[in-house]
Amino acid sequence: MSVADSKPNLSHLQVSELVKRLFGLTPSQIHPLPSYDDQNFHLVVSEGSEYVLKVMNSADSQNPTLLELQTHAMTFLHQRGIPAQTVLPTTSGQVMSLEDIDCGFGRQKYLVRLLTYLPGTTIVKVPSSPQILYEAGKMAAKMDALLQEMEHPQLQVLQREKFIWSLSNIPLLEPYVPLMDGDPVQQVIKSIIQQYKTCIQPKLGSFRKCINHGDFNNHNILVQPDDSATYKISGILDFGHMSSGYYVYELAIAIMYMMIENPTPLDVGRAVLAGWESVLPLNEAERDALYLLVLCRFCQSLVLARHTVAQQPENEDYIMITAKTGIRHLFRLWELGKEEVERRWFQSAAQYPGKD
Repeated sequence: MSVADSKPNLSHLQVSELVKRLFGLTPSQIHPLPSYDDQNFHLVVSEGSEYVLKVMNSADSQNPTLLELQTHAMTFLHQRGIPAQTVLPTTSGQVMSLEDIDCGFGRQKYLVRLLTYLPGTTIVKVPSSPQILYEAGKMAAKMDALLQEMEHPQLQVLQREKFIWSLSNIPLLEPYVPLMDGDPVQQVIKSIIQQYKTCIQPKLGSFRKCINHGDFNNHNILVQPDDSATYKISGILDFGHMSSGYYVYELAIAIMYMMIENPTPLDVGRAVLAGWESVLPLNEAERDALYLLVLCRFCQSLVLARHTVAQQPENEDYIMITAKTGIRHLFRLWELGKEEVERRWFQSAAQYPGKD
């Protein structure tokens, strides 16, 4: 089955009937939300509340234990002060329901969840500032530190050994690199994958393990204005990439995505890093790997976006959001080199005025 065929494509009528049957609610408004490979809707129900309906793609729907664990993690974090969504159970008390639905290419099974709707706007839509980048780094570190305390009988499911979005699995990109044929960035990507093999893989034992959110990007972070004309983080969305990993992975992912729409992308690392280290200072091995891991996340994003667009051309605008500027940022980081980028990030972060 292709990625395109696994992505659900419910009509508004199907959504309305589903919500009534499973949750006893009547939607008065249904608004589609962007998604990479699932289908999401913002619902306003006649009772006055707002929710997000998540319909998982049919491939991921075959792993209900993983999705139950993600839901458990969201509730766990919410109870400890992290602004994550929580689930509204079905009328029968289940956190999700496996539904047999025909979306136009035969009946398939999709896992359905109804989540609370969090206030705010995505961080990509507000003016970037050192303050909000610092808060993003701090929030990512707090989140991963808390996830380390989470208990669940099925935690081993988060190992996800072949999960292609894990920074532990950069070599899995190699079969997809030919998709970049004719693009000058292809050789840079090949070189980065090789450096990962020689410089990162042998040192994984020196990194501190944790559970990663894994997709701490500028479309998964909600913010609201606070009382001092700055912004506070009001929501963390989409735990679909959650997996076992290392603290430095989360930091690298956060830096990479915060760079995408920033007018001064090379300055992003220092603010995010300062926020992160106010909670979890890096060890020597993690500091040494950070630059290359940021490059690796750019490679994942660019290569896998190209692969997904080939299967979902109708979703190209959303899928290629990161790629449009990502290639330019990757080239710039590569040309500057590790020593110069680290100087900008680490020396500046050490003197950062917001540092706790």
